[in-house]
Amino acid sequence: MARALVTGGCGFVGRHLSERLLAEGMDVVSVDLLKPGTGALAPSQKQLSNRHFTFLQEDCRSYFDRSREYFDYVFHLAALVGGRMTLENQTLLVAEDLAVDAALWRWAGENRPGNVVYFSSSAAYPVSLQTFEAQTILSEEMISFDRPIGVPDLSYGWTKLTGEYLMKLYVERYDGRAVAYRPFSGYGEDQDLAYPFPAICRRLLRERGAPEVSVWGSGHQCRDFIHISDCVGFVIETMDAMTSGATLNLSTGDATSFIELAERISRQLGWSPKVSGTASRPEGVFYRCGDTALQRGLGLAPRVSLEEGIRRSLEFHREMEVMV
Repeated sequence: MARALVTGGCGFVGRHLSERLLAEGMDVVSVDLLKPGTGALAPSQKQLSNRHFTFLQEDCRSYFDRSREYFDYVFHLAALVGGRMTLENQTLLVAEDLAVDAALWRWAGENRPGNVVYFSSSAAYPVSLQTFEAQTILSEEMISFDRPIGVPDLSYGWTKLTGEYLMKLYVERYDGRAVAYRPFSGYGEDQDLAYPFPAICRRLLRERGAPEVSVWGSGHQCRDFIHISDCVGFVIETMDAMTSGATLNLSTGDATSFIELAERISRQLGWSPKVSGTASRPEGVFYRCGDTALQRGLGLAPRVSLEEGIRRSLEFHREMEVMV
């Protein structure tokens, strides 16, 4: 039976990935500090009672310092992310992720796991390609350490770009196996409300019937929304097939503005308010959408449409409102 280590295993992606790995028949060791503000949720009693699941509540750096265990797979998700407010207002705190990633690659170089699966981010792409004027579909080859690299999105983008460079060194200098993924705007029912998709769903449920509602920024900024089940599924389906050192987008190729997202959510609620932006709130880059050519070449296609994702999220948040 394969063994998998998941750092940041209680975060949004980490907990969904852990569930999928258990379903695939792996032994899973989940390491997470459960730090407030990260969106991490403690493992369920069902998980804790699973003999194939082990939870360690600690900083992954301390785990790397003491562990010499062998894992067939290491999924590295430990990071301080948060919503846009965190990325823009706690930039030095986010930069601590550099130390977390450095600890991972140092440990991997010493202990040689079977496959390191590094979760990078679409924030690693140059912001110059994501402006109102540029509006570029972002493809994997746009980031190459063999030529000049553009400026990524804030300290979080720099962290992930550096993590990808360390992966390159690990593969080339240590002959290790590793692959990386660049998730775009992943969303799902139990995502923390610091993120736009669940926040807009919850807000519109509460404001249903109002003549006007608002979203952050101009509202015209676009994101590539991909459901968490597709993100996880894409990783499971490709992590062994990709060339060591390769990177893959996790995206749908469809750009949706925040205003359009709010309008589509409202329609599912049977209501058509006027949707406007809120200039006092940050919007981030103007246009972020991922090319899907490499994904299609690997046989990947999203299974959850945006309409279905909205339906699931609204159902989840309705139930949460009833519970409150």
